[in-house]
Amino acid sequence: MTSDLLSTEIQRAVLVVRMTRAQKRNALSDGLMLALRNCFENLPEQVRAAVIVGDGEHFCAGLDLAELRERDAAQGMHHSRMWHTALDAIARGPVPVVAALQGAVVGGGLELACACHLRVADETTFYALPEGSRGIFVGGGGSVRLPRLIGVARMTDMMLTGRVYGAAEGERAGFAQYLVAAGTAQTKAIELAERIAQNAPLTNFALVQALPRIVEQAADHGLFTESLMAAIAQSSAEAKSLLHAFLEGRSARLREEG
Repeated sequence: MTSDLLSTEIQRAVLVVRMTRAQKRNALSDGLMLALRNCFENLPEQVRAAVIVGDGEHFCAGLDLAELRERDAAQGMHHSRMWHTALDAIARGPVPVVAALQGAVVGGGLELACACHLRVADETTFYALPEGSRGIFVGGGGSVRLPRLIGVARMTDMMLTGRVYGAAEGERAGFAQYLVAAGTAQTKAIELAERIAQNAPLTNFALVQALPRIVEQAADHGLFTESLMAAIAQSSAEAKSLLHAFLEGRSARLREEG
């Protein structure tokens, strides 16, 4: 699929989703949000992992200001909920999603990155939440997802003071799990996604669907949910095949990830 907003390409079992608004620094219009939602709600059956990238020098510079307009309270709420639904299609979808970050990861772009399950940043990446200085509040799920990555205090600081995190400081703070050389985030993200795609699908599903819910449950409830998910995951044919390969010495050895 290719449009002036989004293009997709399947590389083996990995879907590469590319935002194609480089001239706007991949700013998020309603059309782009709906295209992302449609993409992740209708994944091809052979896809086992996905990567989101942005054309040009920036991942995403946030809300498309050309679409910024006054809304009454009801309109603002419904607009925010539309964004929630779109980003939930990524965060709560059936496959793990890796974001390849470079340049601006700002405002709504940071909310999009947070909806992904892993983030790979290159050395040009920077993070910011300018909403506080513009008289608005995050509306794409950032107040829920970002504090889980970096903590409430850091997010509060960003919105109150306009603080910007660079790539190295951001990796230490928890914005991204991987930091790579400039221009190599996409390559690394696809490499990770290809490795993820080799896992048993039910195990990947448990990690992106069950694990976030387990950590929000009371301990006793979480342990019960874990037992159910462990039993379901290990019962799949793919899991049994991977386990047999390990026992027979045919699987890859564990190695340290740089």
